[in-house]
Order: sequence, then structure tokens, then C-alpha cells
Amino acid sequence: MSGSSFDNPFGPELLDFLRELAANNRRDWFNENKERYELELKEPALAFISGFGSHLAAISPYFLAIPKATGGSLFRIYRDTRFGHDKRPYKTHLGIQFRHRDGKDVHTPGFYLHVEPGASFVGLGVWRPDGRALGAIRRAMVAHPDRWRAVRDAEAFASRFSLGGESLQRAPRGFDPEHPLIEDLKREDFIASVEIPEEAVLAPEFPERFVADCRAGAGFVRYLAEAVGVPF
Repeated sequence: MSGSSFDNPFGPELLDFLRELAANNRRDWFNENKERYELELKEPALAFISGFGSHLAAISPYFLAIPKATGGSLFRIYRDTRFGHDKRPYKTHLGIQFRHRDGKDVHTPGFYLHVEPGASFVGLGVWRPDGRALGAIRRAMVAHPDRWRAVRDAEAFASRFSLGGESLQRAPRGFDPEHPLIEDLKREDFIASVEIPEEAVLAPEFPERFVADCRAGAGFVRYLAEAVGVPF
């Protein structure tokens, strides 16, 4: 790890707030507890983003740690309820994404932290890449299958992370159904994650653990970035 770690800004009050929000997911409750949101979630999250910045730069200078609640690395707490049946107004987790400088949304390669009572994890990769990016990743796998296997099966990565996300039922159009990598070629998401117990999120050494996880997953993110044509 490059440099010393940074202090863990997350305390038990963060998880307490998220639990209470899950039980009271209403605008009136949130408005009454807005100061708690600012002090117990938003400010610690921005401090975490700031602290991770130099470590992220040591992993790759092309990924961003922007300590801003709007237009930065911190996801908004407000849910988009326009198109779904679930009209609950607030997310009940803390989400932070360190995305590529050339990416405009969550569909580009990045590093991710999800904090939620009983369901926290570190994630990395690309969720729901568009057709161009998805095709590029698949073609890279076919062109150099040994390189994909080396990244996927690297001990530092495979011993921590599990691949997840959605997959097609059949081979994607234009790809051999009998290809040795067909199960990976069916993937619609190229994401990997490692679960984090609540006590680990709150431990003083959590920032060090997060940095170590991101470093262990850097080869996977590098592969995806290079496949879609952005620098790492």
C-alpha cells in the first residue's frame, strides 16, 4: 500500500441511521432527521472519499475520488421512483463509486463501496455495460482467452472476490456456444464483490482493508478498462 492509511470515519451511528431509515422510509421522518443524515452519513462518506484519494491515485491515476454529494463519488440518498412500483423515497444504504475519468455513469469500470446493515460489500468492475462496451469485452476474451483466465483466476483476486451479476441463458449472438469461456461470455455484468461484516466496516483498520481489496481487484478493473478502450 502506498503511504499510510487514513482514519475510519464510519461509526455505529451510521448503521443505526440506516436501520432507522429502513424502518421509517418516509419524507417526514427523513426531514426530521436531516441533520443526522448530514452528520452520521454524508460527512463521514465524504471524509472516506477524501482519505482514499491518494491511495486510489497510486492504483491508477485515471479513477476519481471526488468528495462531493452532487456530481462526485457519493451516490445520492434519494431513489428515482418515477418508473418502478417501489415508491419508497430513500435508499437504505450508503453507496460510493470511484469511477473512471472518462465515464459519465455507473456503467463504466470502477471501484465501489456499499455500506448497509447486514449487507455491506466492496465491488468493482462494470455493471450493465452498453452494447458497444459489452461487445468489446467479449471480443477481448475470445481474442486472448489466456489473459482473461489469468485475470479471473489470479490468486489475489479469486481468493477475495466472487463474480456476480446477470447472465444470458444462451450464447450471445455471434459467439460460439461451444466456446470454452461461454459461461463468462454470457455475462451481461462484469462485476466482482466481497462481503464485509458490520464489525469490519466499523473497525479502525477498515480503510486499510478497503485499499487492499481495491489493489487486489485492480487487475480485473484494468482488464475491463483496456477492453473498452480507456486507459488504466
